Amino acid sequence: MGHSMDLIKPLITLMAIVNPLAIVPFFIHYTQGYSDRMRERTARVAAFSAFVVIAVSALIGLQLLSFFGISIASFQVGGGMLLLMSALNMLNAQPAEAKTSQEEIRATEVKASLGASIAVVPLTIPLLTGPATMSTMVIYAEKVQHWWQMLVLVGYGAVIALATLLALLMAEPIARVLGKTGINVMTRLMGLILAALAVEVMADGLGKLFPVLARAVP
Repeated sequence: MGHSMDLIKPLITLMAIVNPLAIVPFFIHYTQGYSDRMRERTARVAAFSAFVVIAVSALIGLQLLSFFGISIASFQVGGGMLLLMSALNMLNAQPAEAKTSQEEIRATEVKASLGASIAVVPLTIPLLTGPATMSTMVIYAEKVQHWWQMLVLVGYGAVIALATLLALLMAEPIARVLGKTGINVMTRLMGLILAALAVEVMADGLGKLFPVLARAVP
């Protein structure tokens, strides 16, 4: 397990959780009455907001933890559970972060029909980036040893934002090509990857909290 491996994991985890493809049907649904320009603007704002959430979580997440006196080990166990719950959502073909109730969805539809921006809520938060995304960034930020590694983490935010932007701008063709089934299959696959990563994060945290467990593993 070299550093190169560790650096690639945050990107895989982020890609799995944010999973822009799963948002495509929501995006199409919410932006039905939009002009092309409005739709493009919504996609841009959503992608940029996703970048901001990821970057901010990476940069100040640890400070927040120490402010509240939470140990990173406890956070890894808690965050890992959160990731696992997201993974289970995804295995049921639900978006990882979505906990939106029918009322919220209806409220959003009203908002969309009034021309208000849906880019930040609910597209970016909670559909694209929510608690699981933020936890991921904090957990990986703790492993940063050099400033350039932090730069890489923030850079991943930009990569995810770009992927999101492309997915949203090409929402119609993606939905046509993949269809509901294709998007569900992709979501389930991402959920499986995320479940494995979540268990790893939890195991790491449990090993720190209970050194006996860490010693037991060869």
